[in-house]
Amino acid sequence: MICGHGSRNRAAVREFASLAEGLKPRFPDWPVEYGYLEFAEPVIRDGLDRLRDQGCTRILAVPGMLFAAGHAKNDIPSVLNTYQAENPGVRIDYGRELAIDTRMVRAAGERVREALDKAGNDVPMHETLLVVVGRGSSDPDANSNVSKVTRLLWEGMGFGWAETAYSGVTFPLVEPALEHAAKLGYRRIVVFPYFLFTGVLVSRIYAFTDEVAERHPEIEFVKAGYLNDHPLVLDTFVERVEEILDGANLMNCQLCKYREQVLGFEAEVGLRQESHHHHVEGLGKSAECHLCDDVCTGACESQVREGGHHHHDHGHGHDLGHDHGHHHHGHDHGHDHAHGHDHSHGHSHDHGHHHHPYPHADHPLGPKSMRRG
Repeated sequence: MICGHGSRNRAAVREFASLAEGLKPRFPDWPVEYGYLEFAEPVIRDGLDRLRDQGCTRILAVPGMLFAAGHAKNDIPSVLNTYQAENPGVRIDYGRELAIDTRMVRAAGERVREALDKAGNDVPMHETLLVVVGRGSSDPDANSNVSKVTRLLWEGMGFGWAETAYSGVTFPLVEPALEHAAKLGYRRIVVFPYFLFTGVLVSRIYAFTDEVAERHPEIEFVKAGYLNDHPLVLDTFVERVEEILDGANLMNCQLCKYREQVLGFEAEVGLRQESHHHHVEGLGKSAECHLCDDVCTGACESQVREGGHHHHDHGHGHDLGHDHGHHHHGHDHGHDHAHGHDHSHGHSHDHGHHHHPYPHADHPLGPKSMRRG
């Protein structure tokens, strides 16, 4: 069972579904289903129902997320726990996110290399700066993993310099990060969205790249593609399923802000595990954005910047497959994220929305910098 986030963008939903379909040949003896937390259909419960109706009594569930923040730690487990409590004949074992993995880094490196090959080899690597853009989360552990990906790509590929930016929630955001990078004296800047799928956030990253490039014509800006269904990404999903079967516990609980006293986030230790997506679960076509024909152009972003109103604008930030952790409550302190974990115990299923504030929401290089006018 592949558990995704969901998106209002049709292309993003289609890409996630394509990835899930691509996993079916990897498990020829097992049924493979998928579902989303919000906006898109089928929802996670639908996928679980289909597996149950096919006679499955044990379900191996993995989050379709790059890193573990609010969705992988709270929302998906809450849905799985609730479903298992309502279906005592079904055992659900939950695996970990894609995480930092050599295969994921190699896939990222190949996407960056594809962009460099297309741009040409006239600029040496030591005169090229790499900017890796992650989703951004209220979970510092997830944010720090993006920085680690940056370092692994920087050192592995030999860039002259590298920077990390985020598309939302935390800092630095894309535009101030690119302006900073432009001051460092490099002839070429490669912008790589470390995202699984398309959507308004990837479009926003590319749009900010174009804006900064116009202000700095002396620098060549290169836009790399996102990960999508790269074969090494599929290999990593397969490994996550095999970890469940092996009983491996590889979750990084030592840096989980809901379990440990992480600097600046001490108040979130022991917060309850609960989902905050019930109100947008399974909206399907009624939630689709129709400003774009298919591929997201960021048209809703333009409306918001110009002071107009678009009733989908707030939802576009919930891009598919990216664990952004918008001030989510944490999980019950007793919850174990280990593989093979039984999800039936001790979790609050309160359907209220109680968002813990991100402590740096007013950082000048963070979300505050996007407020125009």
